[in-house]
Amino acid sequence: MSSTIIQGVSARALAEAYAEGSADPVEVAQQALSAARGANSAFISFDETRTLDEARASAQRWRDKRPASGLDGVPVAWKDLFDISGSVTTAASALYRDRAPATADAPLVAASVRAGLVGIGKTNLSEFAYSGLGLNPHYGTPFNPAFEGAHRVPGGSSSGSAIAVAMGVVPIAIGTDTAGSIRVPAALNGIVGYRASRARYPQAGVTGLSRSADTLGPLARTVADCAAFDAAVRGQPAIATPADVRGQRFIVPSGWQARFAVTDSVANNFMRFVAMLVRAGARIDEIPLAAFDETCELLKTRGWFGSLEAFELYRPVLDSADAERVDQRVRTRLELSRDVPPSRLAELLDARAPLIARLREELADATMLLPTVPHVAPEVAPLERDPDLFAEVNLATLSMTMPGSYLDTPAFAMPTGVDEQGLSTSVQLMRAQNDDDALIGVALAVEQTVALN
Repeated sequence: MSSTIIQGVSARALAEAYAEGSADPVEVAQQALSAARGANSAFISFDETRTLDEARASAQRWRDKRPASGLDGVPVAWKDLFDISGSVTTAASALYRDRAPATADAPLVAASVRAGLVGIGKTNLSEFAYSGLGLNPHYGTPFNPAFEGAHRVPGGSSSGSAIAVAMGVVPIAIGTDTAGSIRVPAALNGIVGYRASRARYPQAGVTGLSRSADTLGPLARTVADCAAFDAAVRGQPAIATPADVRGQRFIVPSGWQARFAVTDSVANNFMRFVAMLVRAGARIDEIPLAAFDETCELLKTRGWFGSLEAFELYRPVLDSADAERVDQRVRTRLELSRDVPPSRLAELLDARAPLIARLREELADATMLLPTVPHVAPEVAPLERDPDLFAEVNLATLSMTMPGSYLDTPAFAMPTGVDEQGLSTSVQLMRAQNDDDALIGVALAVEQTVALN
């Protein structure tokens, strides 16, 4: 195998090449750095000295035949919400450009370093991580060059992480997910995103948005790479892949297409994906899920608690002269929560635990299936011109991921194909809160099933 990073090379294949001696972590890191600098605004900052030091240490471990993990030497990129010692954490905001550099790595970054992964840089995002579309006037809006014609939104808020993976700069990039910020950009770029349950990874050292909704996870080209990252940073054995999906039960919430105004191309690819599982021996039930239905109704009528917590967090900025320096789209959305009664947040949070428990009862040992986003990636230019259109499309883009965030379902976003223009569509696999191990196993089996069809 050549040590050149090319589109489609998996993290696990790269590590195998290191083990065989056919690739070198230092050369790969140098090539990743070079590619990252030209990756369409996907990256905000780099620490080349640290990157190459980590790569040289990895190369030595491979020579000594003592790799730190199964992903030692694999390049990884970090959404610029994660503290990395010596680097400024900007949250993609002009307000934070001149922040003091972080003095310590966030715990998840430190775990990745212990596992031998090589940090390539910090990736772009929607300012403060507050948008599902990924536009950013301060650092540029990343775009996927694989889509012909007009630039399409990268999805947000983990926009740069998704584009870095989609362009083949790195095989794994780490994002955060509050209302869909890992799953949406994965879906719009034809890659995989894993939203872990909130308790899965430590959130210290990560600039937050919503203290009750934020969680973390990887984006990659395959479920297998996400699973390998999960095992490496947790210091756990890899989760076994079931032989196949035969006998696995999946539930599709009834009424999904009308409720979320899912476009025909997304719906058709979703139904074709479901048909593949049926042919492979899976059981599919399209039935009502009361907890899911009630959650959707609650969010529709009472609002999103993440917005209320985001307003609390950034109110000091909004009440200061610095408010004018915030992306107008972000500022407008934050301000929508100013006049919401203070009791609303408690109301939404109080209803959450019973609904999470009810979903667990309803799902039992089943996996829920739902499209990730109801449409393909829209064009950037109209959304930049029209704030009202931006707000409307942003809400629709997050509509199918937000219920899972409220219910804290671990979730994988996986590609289901493309539409007639070659734009990506996606499916979510979700299970009950903290049922991450089972979800990873099912997603691995599903990935193998889809690959065989």
